Amino acid sequence: MEAEQRLAALGLQLPEAPEAIANYVGAVRTGNLLFLSGRGPRRDGKFVSIGKLGQEITIEQGYEAAQLTMLNLLATLKSELGDLDRVSRVVKLTGMVNAVPTFTDHPQVINGASDLLVRVFGDKGRHARAAFGVGSLPLNTSVEIEMVVEVA
Repeated sequence: MEAEQRLAALGLQLPEAPEAIANYVGAVRTGNLLFLSGRGPRRDGKFVSIGKLGQEITIEQGYEAAQLTMLNLLATLKSELGDLDRVSRVVKLTGMVNAVPTFTDHPQVINGASDLLVRVFGDKGRHARAAFGVGSLPLNTSVEIEMVVEVA
């Protein structure tokens, strides 16, 4: 339970794994890879951080939304695996940022998720990544992130 102990040391705890908001599943495993569906920033079952970066949402708020989104992804991961310590490697993140056309700080926003993964998993949490802006996201959330992990 090292990963969860690291979360606790950071003052964070996993929420309940969120349910899908449409016709898809939270994760699909093939071989030793687990593909996690896109998640947004949910707290207590409700979406938070609603709006666009560069308009209603600041970079700092976006960073926090990305961290919260990662907590929801980690909750899904734990639900699928039973133990976060079964993660061999975080392979890839795809981070989408709901932003105005002139916003260019997408990487700084998605760092909220990436930084948390490195704090929780150490070098196993370092990953390939894409971070880009989109014109809209479901329910007007500020970020959505999907993830691929290798599992033992």
